[in-house]
Amino acid sequence: MKIKDVRVDFKNSLSEVYEEEEVMSFFYILSEEILKLRRVDVAIALEKEVSASEIVQFNEAKTRLLNQEPIQYIIGHTYFYGLCFIVNENVLIPRPETEELVDWILKDQESLESTIKILDIGTGSGCIAIALAKNLPNAKVYAMDISKQAIEVAKVNAIKNEVEVTCIHENILMCEDLTQEFDIIVSNPPYIRALEKKEIRPNVLDNEPHQALFVSDHDPLLFYEKITILAKRRLKFRGRLYFEINQYLGEETVTIIKSLGFESIILRKDLYGNNRMIQARKP
Repeated sequence: MKIKDVRVDFKNSLSEVYEEEEVMSFFYILSEEILKLRRVDVAIALEKEVSASEIVQFNEAKTRLLNQEPIQYIIGHTYFYGLCFIVNENVLIPRPETEELVDWILKDQESLESTIKILDIGTGSGCIAIALAKNLPNAKVYAMDISKQAIEVAKVNAIKNEVEVTCIHENILMCEDLTQEFDIIVSNPPYIRALEKKEIRPNVLDNEPHQALFVSDHDPLLFYEKITILAKRRLKFRGRLYFEINQYLGEETVTIIKSLGFESIILRKDLYGNNRMIQARKP
């Protein structure tokens, strides 16, 4: 079977589940993984024969895609802020919006020369903590998560990306106090309400860890309140607090942070025009 035949079969098999553009995106991702051919190379290699073992890999991926499994879990990794991260069912797949949050933090630190300490709460794959550590060589970075499995993934990703990140296995909601002071505390905590589940695509809803995604409808901002309380105690003078937030609860999140004594609060939209990030400063 030639590459062009594999492509046609792949497209036809998935056409009832995904849009054509998405199907072709999957095909080119898998071509790079399985055939070691970039998208531009596939176009000039359509007559090339595909081995039996490579066809098996395409078919296995196709079956998993038909079951709505994310392509990132199928190939076992994804890219975030120019770095490669191992991902599996124990961690969320990093989103472009979170890259924007990392970029905001880095730009705020451009003129920094002294050593700083950063805590990432709810680290998951470690994408925020590791991206910051990679781009801020003067930073000492800590990463916390309730999931032991997620912490193990974050540790592997830190090694893979050649940075030092101190990982902490702890439930932030049960944490009475942080053990040290920080210049920056950042978090992308669970923030999707149960009532919003209908907006979530099946490949996310059926595969990514619910513990990292969802909060109850009656107390959707509990993580923001808890983290802000701890940050008030343990951020250094003029230290900064950064959050990724629920787009529908931007003003409510600002109100909580302000009520707990923070100032210079900035609510920022993401590249899709949704309220997505907050920065606040300890007075």
